[in-house]
Amino acid sequence: MSLTDITARVRAAERAAGRAEGTVALIAVSKVQPLDRVEAVLGEGHRVFGENYVQEAVGKWPALKERYSGVSVHMIGPLQTNKAKIAVDLFDAIHTLDRPSLAQKLARLADARGSCPELFVQVNTGEEPQKAGVLPAELDGFVADCRGLGLPLSGLMCIPPEDTDSTPHFAMLAAMAKRNGLTGLSMGMSADFEAAIAAGATHVRVGSAIFGARDYR
Repeated sequence: MSLTDITARVRAAERAAGRAEGTVALIAVSKVQPLDRVEAVLGEGHRVFGENYVQEAVGKWPALKERYSGVSVHMIGPLQTNKAKIAVDLFDAIHTLDRPSLAQKLARLADARGSCPELFVQVNTGEEPQKAGVLPAELDGFVADCRGLGLPLSGLMCIPPEDTDSTPHFAMLAAMAKRNGLTGLSMGMSADFEAAIAAGATHVRVGSAIFGARDYR
């Protein structure tokens, strides 16, 4: 696969769903990818990227943002509260707001800065004990609490359980977002982004299919 192939599939999925071209943002997940691969994708004109680790992103994106205009970097991995200040200074969007302590910290930082990244609440749609995210039954209350803190919520995010049909999880997330007046849906990865687009995704997260396999050594 390549950026061109994935972009073509995103556009085809938009058309199949009866949605306007460009409705879905393709987040190129660049975590643990060599700099030359990231720069190659930047050179092709892509400008929306996702990172899982704050420290890795700090070492990569400030310099790249100086060299390439219009870059938007999204935090898509778990965010430790003690790294929230670094995150709000670096990221244009945070997709992993998942607990009251982080919401409170982000609200204090937003008040101090006078601005806040785009925020998505991560929902643990599969109710998996090992996975981060607000439980579905607690989502409405959490959204209300975040709004009470003045946080500018854009939408919801989920990572469905592995080796299961993602479609019911996408439908659940879309219903929860609609119920709470949220329009953003960050859902769908390499194996299921077309199904996510059919269910209303506004952001899909694709990594190795664009960059190649990761080497974690």
